[in-house]
Amino acid sequence: MAYVSLLTLTQTLERILNPDQSLILLDEQQIRSLHEKVSFLLSFLEDPSQEGSETITCMEGRIRDAACEAEDIIESHRSNQILLESASPGVISCFCEIIAALSNVIPFHQHESSVQFRHDNFEEKYEELQKVINKLDSIKEEVVMMKDSNERDDLQPSNSLPSGSSKPVLSNKGSMVGFDHHLMQIKDQLTGPPSNLEIISIVGMGDIGKTTLARNVYDDSLIVYHFDTRAWITISQEYSGQELLMGLVDSTRRLSRESHVESTEKLREQLYQSLKGRRYLIAMDDVWDTNAWEEVKRLFPDDKNGSRIILTSRLSDVAIYASSTGPIHRLSFLTLEESWNLLRQNVFGEEDCPPDFEEIGKEIAEKCKGHPLTLVVLGGLLNKATRARDWEDSVETLNSEVTEIGDKVLEMLSLSYSHLPYHLRSCFLYFGQFPEDYEVRTSKLIKLWVAEGFVKPATTKSLEEVAEEYLEDLIARNMILVRERSNIGEVKTCSIHDLMREMCVRKAREEKFIYKYGSLVRSLLFFSRNTHIRLFSDTIHYRLLRVLDALTLRFDEFPIEIVELVNLRFIALTYMGNCKLPASIAKLRNLQTLHFYQGKFKVNINTLYLPAEIWKMPQLRHILFEKCFLPHPSGARNWKNFVGWENLTTLCKVTNFRCTREVLQMMPNLKKLGVSYYHGSCTNWSSYGFDNFIHLHQLENLKCVFIAKSFLAYRDPPPLNFAFPQKLKKLTLSGCRISWKNMTMVGSLPNLEVLKLKDHALQGTVWEPNEGEFCRLKLLVIHMSFLEHWKANETHFPSLQCLRLFYCINLAEIPSEIGDIPTLQAIHLYECSPSAETSARSIQEEQKDLGNDDFQLLVRSLYDEKEMRYAPTDDVMRVSCLQRFGWKWLEDEENNDSS
Repeated sequence: MAYVSLLTLTQTLERILNPDQSLILLDEQQIRSLHEKVSFLLSFLEDPSQEGSETITCMEGRIRDAACEAEDIIESHRSNQILLESASPGVISCFCEIIAALSNVIPFHQHESSVQFRHDNFEEKYEELQKVINKLDSIKEEVVMMKDSNERDDLQPSNSLPSGSSKPVLSNKGSMVGFDHHLMQIKDQLTGPPSNLEIISIVGMGDIGKTTLARNVYDDSLIVYHFDTRAWITISQEYSGQELLMGLVDSTRRLSRESHVESTEKLREQLYQSLKGRRYLIAMDDVWDTNAWEEVKRLFPDDKNGSRIILTSRLSDVAIYASSTGPIHRLSFLTLEESWNLLRQNVFGEEDCPPDFEEIGKEIAEKCKGHPLTLVVLGGLLNKATRARDWEDSVETLNSEVTEIGDKVLEMLSLSYSHLPYHLRSCFLYFGQFPEDYEVRTSKLIKLWVAEGFVKPATTKSLEEVAEEYLEDLIARNMILVRERSNIGEVKTCSIHDLMREMCVRKAREEKFIYKYGSLVRSLLFFSRNTHIRLFSDTIHYRLLRVLDALTLRFDEFPIEIVELVNLRFIALTYMGNCKLPASIAKLRNLQTLHFYQGKFKVNINTLYLPAEIWKMPQLRHILFEKCFLPHPSGARNWKNFVGWENLTTLCKVTNFRCTREVLQMMPNLKKLGVSYYHGSCTNWSSYGFDNFIHLHQLENLKCVFIAKSFLAYRDPPPLNFAFPQKLKKLTLSGCRISWKNMTMVGSLPNLEVLKLKDHALQGTVWEPNEGEFCRLKLLVIHMSFLEHWKANETHFPSLQCLRLFYCINLAEIPSEIGDIPTLQAIHLYECSPSAETSARSIQEEQKDLGNDDFQLLVRSLYDEKEMRYAPTDDVMRVSCLQRFGWKWLEDEENNDSS
């Protein structure tokens, strides 16, 4: 992985050259020379015209090895110097034997080095680094020479698969199990309205059945009869415009020999004329980029006669670009039932499957993991068997057959990887480290990518925003699967299909991605659940560690050895006891993400006390805790000279946080803030400064929770004076008991999309919002409220998609006008009044009458109607019911807020 090795080295060099950073006994001129050569090679790899060229192929291994060697030298030297600056006798201790203690630990970057810790000799380090610089200089000269030679040759690109040819279709018309509904829809779209030219796209990962589906439609007798002219063309990854045109012209009418040497303009004219006035069907199979569509789209006349174009692609962006208004069919993997039906159909055809074949047949179908091509080919191998015992006897043989077929499928899938731009390859290969069927939270994945150095900084976007674009690109290319989305459509979790993962692992090994660093381990990610872990002495092999993800492990106290791993950028740990971070945590000068989790038993969460020295860690981007106390920076020595947390974007969850203007100005780019306040009846609120929230100009997500220490404190609402910033998109208020009349300050927020009001966040019985408020609100959650009368219509919540009500037992009804909101998709009720449930069902009936069959109504009640009449009404009993019956639902709601 030459690209990512150069990218991470560039970031390391730029941190060293930063005026605010110490050079730590490294020659500045030498570092600048190295930076110049690395920047040149990085720009060369980023040049789209060089992708896949022989120049890059023959140079990648050497570039990767030299860049890794340089980074190891620099970071080893810097870590030694940092440790020696702060070391006391016998302090250099680590945890090498951690791998031996755990069977399921997966070290992402392996090594076999035995480098000893010592005070580096400056001259020796200079010479080592100079040797690497000389290697890169030599590579640079070769690249320049080869690049100049290629430009002089001015060679025309050759096609790996000529445009106009057809790839072999291994399935027949009867093999559309699982895609039958797509087949019928496409046939209707081809023969039905509208009359104007329409593009129909079929999208999915490689060899999932796009071509088979398109061919079944294309060859259907009704379709053949319906269209005057049909043409089928397969587009290669590397195509020339002229060959593309010749393929289309050749498919629509027979070419003379002279046509093969005609100009591009002449071919364009011939194609247009051959289609003009006719009802035609063009199938463009396996389109890899938008340029291929741009080459020909103006050559398809629209005579308003029902002509159609079918386009298949692995890339969603291509389909969306071509079919801006037309339908898009997205193919996914088959279920086990669909897999068995497809296998059965290919073996027995229209005949019934004998019962004794079914059990072993389903077992075999499961091995194919929902991939249609594997099932079709395997069916051809099994249809010669006449007895179920033959299938049982051949299971072992079939395992090898499945493997062989899988190898062929993986070769097909590897085309998707080869088509990836360099900046996406390392992000994709990163999925190879996760176990099969592992579902990863996208918020965590993005933090890991940033910590690994996979994300190239952009001038107008944060690293996390760039990483989100990377992920969306991989999803659009159908290489990553979306497993769960939030109520407003954001990707919450994602995964990779087993076949794609296998290809991913193979590519990672081929390109030495898993072993991309030549000496020291860079990342450790734990997936096994161990109840206890000891840290041993000897971190020599881990002193360049960047990522330590140990959330699945449990620590009874903070593992002090970690503070010696000064290159760490990402730490995620689970601790169970009352914990205080040591002041020595400030040694971790490069740390970006600090995530401590306290396990599932959140009722017994103890407060984690952070040291004042944490304010001396300027690289921090994400601070994530269950419950922590953050001291005012005035507790740190010379805090007024401290620049602040310029990079901090996430701070959750801080207890009794004083929002003074001075503190908030030290984190100007904060985007997500979670705070909680434990208060009594005599709490002095003047020092907390809630009106200073408005100075967090970049804040997009705020969660503010108030918890009374006693029932007496619970009765009297705290005198709060909120002021919210204009960029706020998500707001959660809990326990603050402000008046419904004061909701204008929330409703007027122009960008608010999610609003969660929990545990009597609002006080009063009547809510009547003002017109023009909540203009962009998509999700509204009201949890535990005395609200009785809610007066609202579609003008108050014009963009609402989902309404969720928890324990609103006094609410008379949901306003019927809520059903008139055109964007409404779902209403969820959890233990609300019977009349509220009745009004929700009325809205559901109205939605059905309007043809909105996708509208979702979910009602969960803990009591029947008779018991509801005698349901407890006082606060103490209501909380008791909540603890007894509602914990799981509340936990699910809390998971929507997690990072």
